Amino acid sequence: MVSQFVSTHKLALLGDLNFSFPIGTHAIGRLDKNSEGLLLLTTDKKITRLLFQGKVPHARTYLLQVRNIITADTLSLLRTGVTIPVKGGVDYITKPCNVEEVAAPENLFSSGYELHPRVPCSWLKITLTEGKFHQVRKMMDAVRHPCKRLIRISIEELTLDGINPGEIKEISSNEFYAKLKLSAV
Repeated sequence: MVSQFVSTHKLALLGDLNFSFPIGTHAIGRLDKNSEGLLLLTTDKKITRLLFQGKVPHARTYLLQVRNIITADTLSLLRTGVTIPVKGGVDYITKPCNVEEVAAPENLFSSGYELHPRVPCSWLKITLTEGKFHQVRKMMDAVRHPCKRLIRISIEELTLDGINPGEIKEISSNEFYAKLKLSAV
């Protein structure tokens, strides 16, 4: 599904979930239709500004499956920054990030984007503090390891732990601000 409530296209939308969302609910840090994972929803309009436009960077962690076997040199390059295209066709060098190769996750639900079992792949965990448009996918394309699955597993201390696909977990405003390391003032 796409991370929005309204569309002129025939798509699965957030409003299709079995949940009564309060008026004014919107997604923070949306996921594209080929990505999956943690999506924050709120009625608090200042969250987006505090989280993504504030002076303090906030960590976002992704689990990704990429085509081909990753090398130590490629991991090093990703950690120090790679050149990607951004809006307007301008080249941008990504900020340093944390990235490590990880074992293929067990009991991962099907997304419909799985690679054939004989296609070589690697699984990575990457943590960024910036979020250019489709940045993770562009970074992986830049190092010739196209991203086949992209799963956001956390934003700061808010994680997917204990949440199933399509499930909604409500938390208090105080917990929300605390886990995102934001001041509610």
